[in-house]
Amino acid sequence: MFRMWFKEWKDNRMIRDTVVEDSAYDTRTHKVFRALETACSELDLAVPVWLDSNIREFKRHARTRFSQDSFMEEIDFDSLEAVIIEED
Repeated sequence: MFRMWFKEWKDNRMIRDTVVEDSAYDTRTHKVFRALETACSELDLAVPVWLDSNIREFKRHARTRFSQDSFMEEIDFDSLEAVIIEED
């Protein structure tokens, strides 16, 4: 089972979150992208753009934060954090 936790942060407080599970037999990269799209749909957000800093951070720590720079439209929170909490 693959699970990712997505958290919206504003003023150092978590305001909303969701966990996305994926049991499909697929690559880690495909699962991450699919989980991000699912979470953004559930949270009614545009899918953020992966910047080089996000990619480096995610490769190193299996987590990253998407700030306003990653979104094409204006967001009403400070960041969207994505964390892998379980991998098979």
